[in-house]
Amino acid sequence: MKAIIVMFDSLNRHMLPPYGGRDVHAPNFSRLADRSVTFDNHWVGSMPCMPARRDLLTGRYNFLHRSWGPLEPFDDSLPALLRKQGVYSHLVSDHYHYWEAGGATYHGQYTTWDNVRGQEGDPWKGEVADPQIPEHAVRYEGYRGWLFRQDWINRQYMKTEESHPQSRTFERGLEFIRSNRREDNWLLQIESFDPHEPFFAPQAYRDLYPHDYDGKPFDWPNYERVRQTREEAEHCRYEYAALLSMCDASLGKVLDAMDEYGLWEDTMLIVTTDHGLLLGEHDWWGKSMMPFYNEIARAPLFVWDPRTGARGERCGQLTQMIDFAPTLLEAFGAPAAPDMNGIPLTRARQAEAASRRSREAVLFGIHGAHVNCTDGRYVYMRAPAKPDNSPLYNYTLMPTHMASLFSVEELQGLTLAEPFAFTKGVRTLKVKADSFVPAHRMGTLLYDIDADPQQLRPLEDEAAELLMERHLIELMEASDAPAEQYERLGLRPRLRQSSAE
Repeated sequence: MKAIIVMFDSLNRHMLPPYGGRDVHAPNFSRLADRSVTFDNHWVGSMPCMPARRDLLTGRYNFLHRSWGPLEPFDDSLPALLRKQGVYSHLVSDHYHYWEAGGATYHGQYTTWDNVRGQEGDPWKGEVADPQIPEHAVRYEGYRGWLFRQDWINRQYMKTEESHPQSRTFERGLEFIRSNRREDNWLLQIESFDPHEPFFAPQAYRDLYPHDYDGKPFDWPNYERVRQTREEAEHCRYEYAALLSMCDASLGKVLDAMDEYGLWEDTMLIVTTDHGLLLGEHDWWGKSMMPFYNEIARAPLFVWDPRTGARGERCGQLTQMIDFAPTLLEAFGAPAAPDMNGIPLTRARQAEAASRRSREAVLFGIHGAHVNCTDGRYVYMRAPAKPDNSPLYNYTLMPTHMASLFSVEELQGLTLAEPFAFTKGVRTLKVKADSFVPAHRMGTLLYDIDADPQQLRPLEDEAAELLMERHLIELMEASDAPAEQYERLGLRPRLRQSSAE
């Protein structure tokens, strides 16, 4: 058995042709759907980037216990478990957060890894003088302003499509395939930062979307309410579409390699993303700051499994990133770790064939904001009960934010927590946390996405809310959520039992 994971970042499911998208040039996603099973009820778990990757590697939610951070010493990671089974793993990625403080333990789990530089604000090319930025370009302040400055430096070294980080990432992934196509027992993870913002694509892909626009350069929206003119917002969406089309072309090269080397016979292929992105829907740009509407939370997933040969089919079972580790371990004949809460995707397809459900509901969210739950019909977004979002803590042995260590001030008040079910008897640091998401202000929301797929009308239905509360509590308990999470959300952990009584 061999396996390839192709993962994009911020790939919008609703814009892809297999999911009904009509305005984006993406023929290779249609080609992929013809050769694989398309999963229609695939949802994010922990948000955003590195929390999602901890879900992928450990088969367990990250967001209930901590924010962004490295793998923990007690984590069972997919590549490490595969190595014990004699399976070689290789990561090639231009997702620069892997090499920052908050992601520094992930890439080392793989047997080998390859880092492609230059995306977004990756501190790649050193130039003391300020870059030449168009005078009327959109600008940002603070941390995002620093990323913005570095991005304009990095772009000067990407004059051709071949020099674009995405192109270099896929070429190195294809190099691994060419070199190892005749070998067995390997996992390749090709991971592209695109189509994450900034939406910087070669001109050939921008030419696919001709439109009249003479405004300021705008391919990098902030995570905020839409403030731009209609023309500016439309232009930015075209910039995203161009980058998505580039992703489609890169995917096509992987499919070509599968064809050329006969890999469909013995190689599993998983193509997905960590989450979507709002491009003006619900009057928002981006992710993280707003409720996780379907444009963010409902993600694309395509799976080719040579053991079944299923192709051109759809699967409506609830699936998540936490299912990937159990799926790949099963494929390579290895048992899942006891602490994994995900289930193999084969179980989802078996349930589909038997017209039953492989699970009742799933959780998703970002640390300190809404805790969300869906059963495939209802989406329930439980908001913090208090304006100050308390109590909230990070539980970790790796006190690291995205690009920095925890501050001395943060650590001065730490205590030791009792072990969780998955920490193997190890006590973690318990550090008071803050959340930048104003979830309390947005309130608790309930949607019936069968009747209201665009989530335009929040539902008031006491019975449906009670049902989703019960699902949410049960899943939190199964994940051994910290006790104060229930208090923060205004929940009672045993609500389902007391209600039954």
